[in-house]
Amino acid sequence: MNTVFDRGAIRAFRFVRREFHAKTGEARLVYAFDDGPELIEVVRIPGAPFELDPDRAAAVDRALRLLHLVAGVSYYKAAVPPAIVVEGEPLDAATAALATLVYENGLGEFAYRNGLELRGRIVFPHVGTEPAPAPVLGLAPHALTAVGGGKDSLVSVEALRAAGVAQSAVWIGGSQLIHACAARTGLPLVNITRSLAPELFDYNRHGALNGHIPVTAVNSAILVLAALLRGVDQVVFSNERSASYGSLIEGTGEVNHQWSKGWAFEQAFGAYVAGRIAADLKYYSLLRPFSELAVARQFARTDRYDAHFSSCNRNFHILGARPTSRWCGQCPKCHFVFLALAPFMPKPRLMSIFGRNLLDEPNQAAGFDALIEYRDHKPFECVGEARESRAAFAALSWSPAWREDALVERFAREIRPQLGREELAVEPLLEPVDEHRIPPALWESLRASFAA
Repeated sequence: MNTVFDRGAIRAFRFVRREFHAKTGEARLVYAFDDGPELIEVVRIPGAPFELDPDRAAAVDRALRLLHLVAGVSYYKAAVPPAIVVEGEPLDAATAALATLVYENGLGEFAYRNGLELRGRIVFPHVGTEPAPAPVLGLAPHALTAVGGGKDSLVSVEALRAAGVAQSAVWIGGSQLIHACAARTGLPLVNITRSLAPELFDYNRHGALNGHIPVTAVNSAILVLAALLRGVDQVVFSNERSASYGSLIEGTGEVNHQWSKGWAFEQAFGAYVAGRIAADLKYYSLLRPFSELAVARQFARTDRYDAHFSSCNRNFHILGARPTSRWCGQCPKCHFVFLALAPFMPKPRLMSIFGRNLLDEPNQAAGFDALIEYRDHKPFECVGEARESRAAFAALSWSPAWREDALVERFAREIRPQLGREELAVEPLLEPVDEHRIPPALWESLRASFAA
């Protein structure tokens, strides 16, 4: 296909239609720019055929509409035209407000990198009528636990297991690494596929705008649909409280790469699901009350996944080369995970996971400096807060096992004297907060598990 994509001439992005086939489990999401060709995304939920009573079928249609809106962000960003057109049933105000929230904030990094101002530009048309509150569907007590291949979701899996919560490990896409992690849990597996419209990649080669999208928001909407189809009452993610904090850019302000992993998104999305889709469908992040360091400590308590997990994002790019091992050792995720685990894991074990000691490589100094916001801002990646990285470095600088490594020694000599000791304590960062949507009984079990 050879397509001329004149994004400057495009006036409208259209949500054309949505379709779901219960016999096959296939959802088709259709979009277009102006009167151009249809862009068809296909999402397949395993377990078909699905038998749906009228109430659950109606809830599935509401979830499909939400997915249609949220997944459209992948295509809208290609041109960011001045008008948005939603064909068919008009949106109510609450649905339009959620879509606007996701697009404005979830495209924050994209807008910054492309020099755009999106606030006030994104307008989802709506009518004034309010739909009836969502009904109780009688969903079965079971969690779809999103597994991403990294330490966080594996901590959630084990915490839910310890609390006696029935669950399935679910992931989206064809990553063999995630499949291996999911299989290692010993749980029932649910692999959902998402196929982007192929024209999008051609548009990208012919002048479309490109950049980061709120993929967790898209995945959340997919899992809500999957939960309804499978008749289960929980969708569980593993986003820590640090996801709510972005990168502070001089002259711009805060830009949050992981906004759709943050508390503001979770609050808005979870309330919408319970209020407008299914009253007994619970959407929450099990790790929301905890810091990255608290999660790292919890992960270090078992070696069950040492040979299987990876948080290196180069493993999960849609296009491009993959690392030859599970860890590239060069990216911000590799840097942060190594640093966060080091205070809680014996050094030989951590080095066996990564195959090297990243903290004894002087040429990696700039990458670690960004993590502690020293001479640079926090990377546009899913990494912890700078205060967590500084506290981890401080703990290692007082450790006989680590203090002679090149970057730890440099921190102690050059950076630690500029910081107050109260800024460097790990212990306060291990305390949970009460900002979460976790069901009360489960929260008490989880709090006890992390404190043990």
